Amino acid sequence: MDDIVISDSDDVEIIDAKGAYVSAGFIDLHIHGSGGADVMDAIPEALETLSTTLVKTGTTSFLATTMTMSTQAIDNALQNIQNNAHNVTGAKIVGIHLEGPFINAAKHGAQDKNYVQAPNFNLIEKYINEVKMITLAPEVEDAEDFVKQMTKEYPHVILSVGHSNASYDEAKQSFKWGVSHVTHLFNAMPGYHHREPGLVGAVFDSDVTCDIIADLVHTHPSTLALTHKLKSDKLILITDAMRAGCMKCGSYDLGGRKVEVSEGKALLEDGTLAGSVLKMNEAMANMKQHTSMTRVEVVNTVTKLPAKMLGLKKGLLKKGYDADIVIFDENFSIISTIIAGERKYECSDL
Repeated sequence: MDDIVISDSDDVEIIDAKGAYVSAGFIDLHIHGSGGADVMDAIPEALETLSTTLVKTGTTSFLATTMTMSTQAIDNALQNIQNNAHNVTGAKIVGIHLEGPFINAAKHGAQDKNYVQAPNFNLIEKYINEVKMITLAPEVEDAEDFVKQMTKEYPHVILSVGHSNASYDEAKQSFKWGVSHVTHLFNAMPGYHHREPGLVGAVFDSDVTCDIIADLVHTHPSTLALTHKLKSDKLILITDAMRAGCMKCGSYDLGGRKVEVSEGKALLEDGTLAGSVLKMNEAMANMKQHTSMTRVEVVNTVTKLPAKMLGLKKGLLKKGYDADIVIFDENFSIISTIIAGERKYECSDL
């Protein structure tokens, strides 16, 4: 939490935080849905619902994240974001995260493996200005050429390994090509083994950034603590939330597949984890409770670090930066959310 610069103009609103914590707005690099809506619904109303729901969790900016579905379904979703992202009235959509379909079918997770395809620039060419992040498997056919092309021609796009079966050496090689991030570390990838450290080992043995789902379902508390020790200021929190986020338990869908939500878990019918119902402020509380992270370090994982990755004038309370501000209590319960200087959420229970 950096110094707050207050204007000397008389035309300002003074907000008394009453001893609470104040930080820059939270940024979610990976979220599919919340409040009953999903990015793949491909309608303006879904983006608006997602946007207005997230302010309750302190999230002020996010990457609208797609799923591995048919080429037409993905194109519909991308077109909807391109045409309507600027109209949302809550948390701002600052770009697209394309999660799949350029993944390894062997590690599809909750993604539909029937729609997995080799990396194909034609799929995203019309939306290249909006695409800010792509999760892919670097070991699949045509991935090397795709990564090198993207790195050379579109350096603004973050290339991230995820839903991948890459070995240690394959992962390390992809970092040399231009991959700089890893999606939901530990999930949808081989586990660490002392003779086959794999992708996880490559992450721990490099300076790439990574994100993690700190819901205590996808990752054990001890795993969160170890990851913090090894990755320190290269660690970012995400939610990977699906449409059931901020909703009651029950039946939902993710990428056209039925999901049952209960006791904080979202599961496909075969028991596979299907995204999460995690709120960003809950993830922060979990990290503070189960790791040695200071409160400032926790806040940085969802403000300063993702903003720097995306090249945004956000993530800091500093002159010249966007006036996205969150006020929260010691348990990370959200008291107030301010976006571009305008109050978008005020909790009546605190």
